[in-house]
Amino acid sequence: MPDVGPTAVLPRRPLTVGELLDSAVLLLRAQGRVLVPLGVLLAAGEQVLLYPLRRLADAVPPVWWSESGSFPLWWQLLAVGAAGEAVIVLLLGNPAARAAGAALLGRHTGVGDLLRPAGAHWGVTLLLAPAVGLLMLVAALLGPAWLVGWGLLGSVAAAVVVDRVPGPSAVPRSVRVALRGRAAAVRLLGYLGWWVLRVGLALGLFFGVESLHLVDLADPDVRVVAAMLAWAAVNSVAYPALACLDAVNHLDTRMRAEGLDIRLARTPAGSVAAGLPAVDR
Repeated sequence: MPDVGPTAVLPRRPLTVGELLDSAVLLLRAQGRVLVPLGVLLAAGEQVLLYPLRRLADAVPPVWWSESGSFPLWWQLLAVGAAGEAVIVLLLGNPAARAAGAALLGRHTGVGDLLRPAGAHWGVTLLLAPAVGLLMLVAALLGPAWLVGWGLLGSVAAAVVVDRVPGPSAVPRSVRVALRGRAAAVRLLGYLGWWVLRVGLALGLFFGVESLHLVDLADPDVRVVAAMLAWAAVNSVAYPALACLDAVNHLDTRMRAEGLDIRLARTPAGSVAAGLPAVDR
């Protein structure tokens, strides 16, 4: 029988918001050997891709605020960054969702299990990444619409990996899940919490290095590199954490709105071992 106590990564029952956040952290701790290295690669790549846009917008590290008064360019920089975050969390959501589904079934998932291509649906996930990025780019350019977009697109990876829906149905499925109860609000809450931590930790790392004179940050080029490293280091943990929250949030919503926990309890052990019941379509 799976562990259903308070220390379970994902008990087979609906969770409170606090328990849901705890479950996301437990999932990250359990799968950090896979998710954090992937987060490092993706967060570092994000910093490299954003560098020319920051130069174009005259964004100054470490907060990347534009001092030239070119607000349109700076706004476009923010929108591209928001789209990049959404794509990264989606990609990390693939292994996070597989790990969360296994945890719900009481199965141990090792590094080899998450890296194994079989059943990962990476092709579909990679094809959906540009679509999600484009949707979030448009939403971010529209300002407050970003809140709507972020809240609605949290279950795309889990829809592919856990619910096994076809690629074109993943985004509509994510929207339906988000609109059921509190799923969208929980995703926004998680982002806000991690955004505060990211800003505090990244600026703390940067100014800590500066105050201790560990590196000469008077050189503008060195200052840029130091800021990029600080943000990449923080995001390499924050992005996997957000992906884990998406995964457990999706399964919790399925238990609340679709009775997934009841269906699992009524499903023969052999069927449960094969995977979660597919969503009714």
